[in-house]
Amino acid sequence: MRLVILGPPGAGKGTQAARLAEHYGIPAISTGDIFRSNIAGGTELGVQVKAIVDAGGYVPDEVTNAMVRDRLAQDDAAGGFLLDGYPRTRAQVDELDQMLAVAGSALDAVAELTVDPDEIVARLVRRAQTAGRSDDAEETVRHRQEVYTEQTAPLTAVYGERGLLVQVDGMGEVDEVSTRLQQAIDGRATTVQR
Repeated sequence: MRLVILGPPGAGKGTQAARLAEHYGIPAISTGDIFRSNIAGGTELGVQVKAIVDAGGYVPDEVTNAMVRDRLAQDDAAGGFLLDGYPRTRAQVDELDQMLAVAGSALDAVAELTVDPDEIVARLVRRAQTAGRSDDAEETVRHRQEVYTEQTAPLTAVYGERGLLVQVDGMGEVDEVSTRLQQAIDGRATTVQR
């Protein structure tokens, strides 16, 4: 199973990606985790990424593409994967298409978590207080939502036109959202196999 999960920052993608990855027995590949690991390690990339993320921006495509290409080439991703935080732009969609074409594979589904914008702000402000995330200040959160709407939300149209998109209500208890996601993805996979 080759999946992408989309949704604005704070929609619960990381939590749901981990659950989906376990359910389908595939690795969850989070660009955010890769970035945070570099930031925590104080690498050159980490310093560059921290400045961008703290300002609410997105890391340049060439950096992100190279990291994802390298990760998808690892053995554990050969049988499938779940991408969380990638692609975020139309250029990244095209890059992912090329990566998959070279590997002779394709995406099975793209799941989008839909959530209320004000609920996202409340969630992330709470996360900032409990987890100490500098990228979760309210002003930064609202800016990231605007960036998501401008750059990433249009990807839903691309994947919708390809028949890959399943939109799932991301509001409610974690278990409820997980069940809705799995049912939507399984329904999409069954339709493709017919």
